[in-house]
Amino acid sequence: MGNMDGKTVEELSTTECHQWYKKFMTECPSGQLTLYEFKQFFGLKNLSPAANKYVEQMFETFDFNKDGYIDFMEYVAALSLVLKGKVDQKLRWYFKLYDVDGNGCIDRGELLNIFKAIRSINRCNETMTAEEFTDMVFDKIDINGDGELSLEEFMEGVQKDEMLLEILTRSLDLTHIVRMIQNDGESPHEEAEAAQ
Repeated sequence: MGNMDGKTVEELSTTECHQWYKKFMTECPSGQLTLYEFKQFFGLKNLSPAANKYVEQMFETFDFNKDGYIDFMEYVAALSLVLKGKVDQKLRWYFKLYDVDGNGCIDRGELLNIFKAIRSINRCNETMTAEEFTDMVFDKIDINGDGELSLEEFMEGVQKDEMLLEILTRSLDLTHIVRMIQNDGESPHEEAEAAQ
């Protein structure tokens, strides 16, 4: 079976795999998820332009073979990476996600736009603004002060700083999506409303 970024389907529990497959095939009977279906799949509607760009970037990073679709193996590999991947695997993926223009570095504008988008999608309750967070990241880990973060600076800096690692991990927490998959498409919020 597929092995992407060091995570194999065999490492998932049978129940998880079955739930993910059921959700995937229910939402995407063709077996190939388009960007439009990806947004529908995760309930991403009425996005701001920044949030929309972020979702497109996320879709592209999950589309490992760059064919314009996410198939079931890519879907499982992506969820496995985000949910169960090792810290360095996640950080490499975050870097790729944040490096919007693909030049091998993350600049302030890219990081700021990504965090604004993440917050509008996840409705984070952070005390710091996206601007303050971006400034803090660059102050702490832009070692050479060039206004860009290389992969090495990003990996080393974030791994050495527990607070940064915690905020980054929390900002891309997809447990609500897993709960939605496990509850056949209903978010816990919808379940609570239905129970009333």
